[in-house]
Amino acid sequence: MSHHPLPEPIGRRAFLAEGVLLLGSASMTGQTTIAASALRGRSRDERSVLRFGLITDLHYADKPPAGSRHYRETLSKLAEAAERFQQTKLDFLVELGDLIDAAESVEVELGYLDRIDQSFSKIAERRVYVLGNHCVDTLTKEEFLGRVGQERSFGSFDAGGFHFVWLDSCFRSDGEPYGRKNSVWTDANVPESERDWLRDDLAATELPTIIFAHQRLDDPGPHGVRNAEQVREILEASGKVRAVFQGHSHQNDLREIGGIPYCTLVAMVEGSGLDQNGYAVVELLDDGTIRVDGFRRQADYAWQEEARPGAG
Repeated sequence: MSHHPLPEPIGRRAFLAEGVLLLGSASMTGQTTIAASALRGRSRDERSVLRFGLITDLHYADKPPAGSRHYRETLSKLAEAAERFQQTKLDFLVELGDLIDAAESVEVELGYLDRIDQSFSKIAERRVYVLGNHCVDTLTKEEFLGRVGQERSFGSFDAGGFHFVWLDSCFRSDGEPYGRKNSVWTDANVPESERDWLRDDLAATELPTIIFAHQRLDDPGPHGVRNAEQVREILEASGKVRAVFQGHSHQNDLREIGGIPYCTLVAMVEGSGLDQNGYAVVELLDDGTIRVDGFRRQADYAWQEEARPGAG
């Protein structure tokens, strides 16, 4: 198990939202209360103990639009998000997968990756890259990770009194990792070896934990991890997981299963123009509140734990 130290936070000040419009209700388990807020300017909350940026499904590619996906416009959308993030005192930045779109050759796909990461890597010193199915369509995992300078496709670290875990669901049902166009995007799985690692990792920490994933762990449909129920059993048994953040289905969504909120973020690639952008800043407050401040098309959410279960 590898815990990676974090660098000094970047940035100067935060742009957050003000006012909370309650849209959710108390959870069925009584452990959390979920709410959403309208997008407005809000001053920094001094109760914040940690702040990180979230962005997903950029699908950058130097090619014409296809349907609702505007691949080249990701560069300008990312530039806007970068300005917002750099004005916010982020502790780290997480990209939830599909940083690039698929290409027909390794050379072209590496070109896509080099171009978008040239911009992305300048936003924050400490970054986490979650693998999406498009990231390893033509490339192997080793090629993608080597290019962005990340050692592992899944792992964990501690920051601000919290434990953070990122997962890799880019494995076929037979356990083979995605790469070289050997996969079907609906066949996403977390293999036994990674589940064993996750169980041990959660057992080794006493800290409240946040999970990052690409494919959805709360949806039995085509965008979901096929063995998500097995993964959720591990998360729930630990008694430590406070939230799961994920992408892949390109839509705002918030569901609760087994007392754990599963928050799905919108895709940056969808739609033309900056008004179709989407990204978020997440604040962890000292009273246990987790707040998602969304920008452009990204919804705002907040939930507060009412009673923390004991560690499992």
